[in-house]
Amino acid sequence: MNLTIDEALTQGGAGRFQRRLLSIFGLVWAADAMQVIAIGFTAASIAASFGLTVPQALQTGTLFFLGMFAGATLFGRIADRIGRRNVLLLTVGCDAAFGLASVFAPDIWSLMLLRFLTGMAVGGTLPVDYAMMAEFLPPRNRGRWLVWLEGFWAVGTILIALTAWAAHLAGAEEPWRWIFAVAALPALIGIWLRLWVPESPMYLLRKGDEAGARAVVDRVLTANGARALAGHIRLTAPPAPAQARLFGPELRNSSLGIFAAWFLVSLSYYGVFVWLPAELAKGGFGFVRGYGFLVLMALAQLPGYALAAHGVESWGRKPTLQTFLVLSAAGCFLFTIASSPWLVAGSLLVMSFALLGTWGALYAFTPELYPTGLRGTGMGTASAVARVGGLLAPSALGYVVARGLGTAIGVFAALLLLAALCTLFIRAETRNQPIG
Repeated sequence: MNLTIDEALTQGGAGRFQRRLLSIFGLVWAADAMQVIAIGFTAASIAASFGLTVPQALQTGTLFFLGMFAGATLFGRIADRIGRRNVLLLTVGCDAAFGLASVFAPDIWSLMLLRFLTGMAVGGTLPVDYAMMAEFLPPRNRGRWLVWLEGFWAVGTILIALTAWAAHLAGAEEPWRWIFAVAALPALIGIWLRLWVPESPMYLLRKGDEAGARAVVDRVLTANGARALAGHIRLTAPPAPAQARLFGPELRNSSLGIFAAWFLVSLSYYGVFVWLPAELAKGGFGFVRGYGFLVLMALAQLPGYALAAHGVESWGRKPTLQTFLVLSAAGCFLFTIASSPWLVAGSLLVMSFALLGTWGALYAFTPELYPTGLRGTGMGTASAVARVGGLLAPSALGYVVARGLGTAIGVFAALLLLAALCTLFIRAETRNQPIG
């Protein structure tokens, strides 16, 4: 009797093994969020430490995103060749080492180099995490659990906002060093926890190691209280599309649509969250100011993830993604016409809620669009395209923000609507579908 990995995992469902995996991946996911969101929270104090303007200090963010671009491009492909586990151990170790070293940077040039290297590690972690988590989940649970993993981004955002607030209240001389120290801690813990994570059984089977894949599947099943596979059962991989390529005939439309969405969402998201912290810290909009409101915005992300987790399983991946894109654009548009602090507050909370729900749907949908041999590459390419958007946020978008934050956020509204249109290129709906 033959079974695919998806069919074998379905016998054990999503249980204790996946919960432990979610907590380990989620810890490092929160650490990565802290490193990324720290860009907006550290720019002013970096500028003060080294005698720079805030736009000049934001070049640490540009270098960070450049590193993320390089890491996502490189490590996603490597993970399809040497395995997910090896890449994850390497990237999380580098994330912790370079992130912690950033705390002790003596000058701006050292800091820029260390932020580039930290970004490269984070860029390599993000796509491989999702490819690997997806390959340990049965089809019926996959979308919801992948959104839950993305939900740890909100946890990291809240922690970094609270850290920045605490450093401000404590009158820290150089708050950015405090922020980078706290951001490095989860990755330091995550290095040791990652040693528990086995290699992906789908990757092992694709490489011809049926015995290794079987051992991992048996470990998952027994951890979840199910029986190990019977001796007569043989694991097999479903046939992959011939000569499957990211932009081959079978995947071209899906790749174009999903990569365009990643770029446009990233440009809008980082455009908001790189520039908004400094704007609120220096005066904001009436009572909408300071670190307290930034923490409130971070908390608004949690129900966004919860609704996305429900939507991807109940409505489907693509409809959920499109709904959140339109809602994100509506929040941005509301900001541009807001005439009172209450409307400003409401629009910002809607933006935070909807943009993070959008990310949840993107991360649930993307790894399911690609076969196992291309999953790391596909996620890596999507992440790399998103980093191009991140690169533009602290640098090129500065010219748009200079004309007014409202003008910039109006541009983001248009970009998010364009992203919703781009998803029409994607003909596939992957809810409850096998991904082997």
